[in-house]
Amino acid sequence: MIDSMSLAEVAEAERFERTGMEAGPRAASLAREAFADWLERYFDLDPIRSADLVLAVNEALANAAEFAYLRAEHPGTMDVRADYDADSKRLVVRVCDHGAWRTPVSNANNPARGRGIPLMRALSDRADIEISSGGTQVSLAWHAVTQR
Repeated sequence: MIDSMSLAEVAEAERFERTGMEAGPRAASLAREAFADWLERYFDLDPIRSADLVLAVNEALANAAEFAYLRAEHPGTMDVRADYDADSKRLVVRVCDHGAWRTPVSNANNPARGRGIPLMRALSDRADIEISSGGTQVSLAWHAVTQR
């Protein structure tokens, strides 16, 4: 897990980080926009692949914002960190919360719900979800990512 701290922002060629964000739609939206800007600034991605990365990360952020603290008395925090390894050309993005896992449920009344995890898996080269008593970490990885 990413150790959460006071709100921090880091963006450099090998790392993007937003920690201690209040888990809510506004913070998820701002983090998504900042992540998209970081990709645009440092990486040579075609528009479709860039959109795939942003959408997958957005799904992880949206899930943390919407579900991690449903049973909590107060809003919690979420973190996002992207690490790029230039040698392997691998980008790994981790989205963490410190709330409780909610088992995904299919919703017959709203078939558009419950598609986030399959979407993250389809849009990334690898998607892992680690659940613990301390929260949830979603790790998304992409290979053959080149820098500008």
